[in-house]
Amino acid sequence: MRTVLVIDDNPAVGTALDLLFGLREIQVVTAQSPEEGLERLAGEDIGLVLQDMNFTADTTSGEEGVALFRAIRARYPDLPIILLTAWTHLDIAVDLAKAGAADYLAKPWDDQKLLASVENLLELSNSTREVSRLHEQRRRAHRELEARYDLRGLVFGSEPLARVIELACHVARADVPVLITGPNGAGKEKIAEIVQANSAVKAGPFVTLNCGALPTELIEAELFGADAGAYTGANKMREGKFEAADGGTLFLDEIGNLPPAGQMKLLRVLETGRFERLGSNRERQVKVRVISATNADLPAMIRDGRFREDLYYRLNTIQIDLPPLADRRDDVLPLARFFLRDNPLAAGKRLGEDAERALLAHHWPGNVRELRNTLQRAALLARGDSIGAADLGLPAAPAPTASAGTGGDELDRASIEAALERAGGVLAQAASELGLSRQALYRRLERLGIKRD
Repeated sequence: MRTVLVIDDNPAVGTALDLLFGLREIQVVTAQSPEEGLERLAGEDIGLVLQDMNFTADTTSGEEGVALFRAIRARYPDLPIILLTAWTHLDIAVDLAKAGAADYLAKPWDDQKLLASVENLLELSNSTREVSRLHEQRRRAHRELEARYDLRGLVFGSEPLARVIELACHVARADVPVLITGPNGAGKEKIAEIVQANSAVKAGPFVTLNCGALPTELIEAELFGADAGAYTGANKMREGKFEAADGGTLFLDEIGNLPPAGQMKLLRVLETGRFERLGSNRERQVKVRVISATNADLPAMIRDGRFREDLYYRLNTIQIDLPPLADRRDDVLPLARFFLRDNPLAAGKRLGEDAERALLAHHWPGNVRELRNTLQRAALLARGDSIGAADLGLPAAPAPTASAGTGGDELDRASIEAALERAGGVLAQAASELGLSRQALYRRLERLGIKRD
């Protein structure tokens, strides 16, 4: 059953609210002092608090209520609190609204408006607690992953990436090739490192080769090595990546760029573990775990005759699909904060709220690489300790319409006073009509000097 805690030194208030809320099947628990209220909160499942602002006779300063509010907020940061008092102080209301108060209502209250506010806040409280429960469940699962596996310092917060990590760690000990697919800059090499770090050859070397970063004529020499004189400019023997990775893992990025001759030789190595250096007839034997990655559509390349089908099936005994950052929104802010902490130029700097909103709103076509570069640039451009949205240099999000009220300046005194009058002074209702949060409405009341009855 939904439960409201009423903290008020006047027993009649608790009795009246018990009768009122009982009509909506809302249970009322009462306390007549801040100390008793905190005890009740510790022992019962409370969905919302209605608290008085003064508890000592002939006291109207509201200081006792402020202290109680801050004590509740410190222990229960997501619990909605409605401030209820016969003595209204706009400055106190503004301060507590900024600190997270759900509403500030004057006695005597309007029953219907109070009921509406309480119903809405209880529904919001239930939703918030469910979200918090799911977040805690996710954090616990992430901590378990970090405890069970070596994640190579990977920073993540999203469920899609957690599933990728679990699959990568699960298949790591199997001695089979792995193909990692995903867009450029999404972190495919980091997933390959995690596979290596949790494999049976984790003590061996981890060697990387970007097949898209070398001229076609040099890829074979890079993979398999070359004897002196094997090609123009080969003045001395060159060890290939397969030899360097013997007893460990070879990570082949951009595997779709491997030329046909290289594809044929790679297939042979995967099948037999044997190869020859360029310019040599001596066969060499290695034991290498191959992990490859691509952002290309390899099945389409097979249909076009640009990639060997038999090699494709050899490479993707296990396929790991890494989603783009746009599909991993919960990774954005943890990664952004990590990039700031990891950047010596960003020492002491933090993300402002507007910057965080801008980061979450951006689509990130360049994925994690774009995010890292954005934070590096912002750390250089930000003049103060707080990094704002303008420092990020991201394209502006579509502006909200003026009717939504989010622009701020278009809401003049007359608009706000009219909304307050229509809402009967209930700030939650007025804020909703104006398209503002309660905190934003409190700030405008303060700035415009609007008194609230």
